[in-house]
Amino acid sequence: MKHFHLTLTAKQKLFLDAKESEVLFGGAAGGGKSYGQLCDTLLFALRYPGSRQLILRRTFAELDKSLIRQSLSLFPREFYSFNSANHTGRFKNGSVVDFGYCATENDVYQYQSAEYDCIRFDELTHFTETQYVYLISRVRGTNGYPKQIKSSTNPGGIGHTWVKHRFVDPATAGTPFVGEDGMSRIFLPSKIDDNRFLMQADPAYKDRLLALPKRERQALLLGDWNIFEGQYFDEFDVRVHAVAPFEIPASWRKYRTIDYGLDRLACLWVAVSPDRTCYVYREYCESGLPISRAASAILERTPKNEDIYATLAPPDLFSRTQESGRSKALLFGEWGVPFTKTSNDRETGWLCIKELLRGEEGEQRLRIFTSCLELLRCLPALQIDKVRPTDCQNEPHEITHAPDALRGFAIYYARPAPQTPKVSSRPWHSDMWEDYLRADEEEKNYLKRKYGEPE
Repeated sequence: MKHFHLTLTAKQKLFLDAKESEVLFGGAAGGGKSYGQLCDTLLFALRYPGSRQLILRRTFAELDKSLIRQSLSLFPREFYSFNSANHTGRFKNGSVVDFGYCATENDVYQYQSAEYDCIRFDELTHFTETQYVYLISRVRGTNGYPKQIKSSTNPGGIGHTWVKHRFVDPATAGTPFVGEDGMSRIFLPSKIDDNRFLMQADPAYKDRLLALPKRERQALLLGDWNIFEGQYFDEFDVRVHAVAPFEIPASWRKYRTIDYGLDRLACLWVAVSPDRTCYVYREYCESGLPISRAASAILERTPKNEDIYATLAPPDLFSRTQESGRSKALLFGEWGVPFTKTSNDRETGWLCIKELLRGEEGEQRLRIFTSCLELLRCLPALQIDKVRPTDCQNEPHEITHAPDALRGFAIYYARPAPQTPKVSSRPWHSDMWEDYLRADEEEKNYLKRKYGEPE
């Protein structure tokens, strides 16, 4: 075999040498991530004859225009060939590299029976956590070769939050750590200045990044994981909006606001201070709860001496089912959690959250206790919908529940429902009481508005 020469940066060399089970290489644009990934692929294939690797992008178009083209110019043709029909590269020593893509969640199942020594994700934040977790289960085998998942990415994309949570937040960059699942991991940041080859070949590239708007500049030039392109709530700043828990005064008005489905219950407790600052001071988020258990869980987490002014819920929970003629709201009420209907106007609701985050004259009016981990994780992760820029993307769906609950509160608080003039209280006669005792929750509220509160 002929000798060949690879020129690497110091950061690319660290990526090649990393031995952890899961490795993330990335941050800023222009850091040489894809080139480092392909060099590592080549050396792995040559070092371990008969090995199998999988390189993934989210779509085939991205795969073809980047990794496949780069690999054809990098991998020596003397001992490498590529089959464009099945997107597979083969080395003379028997090693195989599959180039694949996963445009939808179900695309992962095309690898259901496959076994790989190493799986490589290029632009990992373009993948969902569900796709990633399923695909890394395909890293297996009895040949004694190293088993790794090696990824590269920039901040942003639908997977930004889970990637940041899995790789960036747990430890200082460049420091190996072991996750709760026992897997060893490391995050190796790269910046444009680390790639001296690009700086020498195209020094104006950095100037073009500097010309970008502030948020895009911080994400792509500095690799800032707290700010990324496409973020819907770019007003959110964890240093400002997250506060240490404190005892909420009994005199403050308190709300509960929920988003409910069998896939996920998200319940937030919100208190409003005299200066109209809204504090999310408690959260409960759980999947797979029927209404009886969801209601019980909400009540268990609400102290008996805590006066809840209203429990807000979206209009769809008030719709009666064809089977029983009863609504989810009515069932929650029977289990001790009566609802007040809020609006389901998505775009207006998101704007109301923006107003609370931004505040009047710079005085932000939303604070979130640091104990409310799901809301703090999911709210800044929401991205702008590419079709309707005034709305948020609904993918990945698992991050939308707590923000949806907050949206219900924000729109109710900013634009309370029109109040029906209060009817003076008066004694109820027996026919009124008979109607009331036979009524469901919605009908009881109607009777109270019609006759006044009973004495």
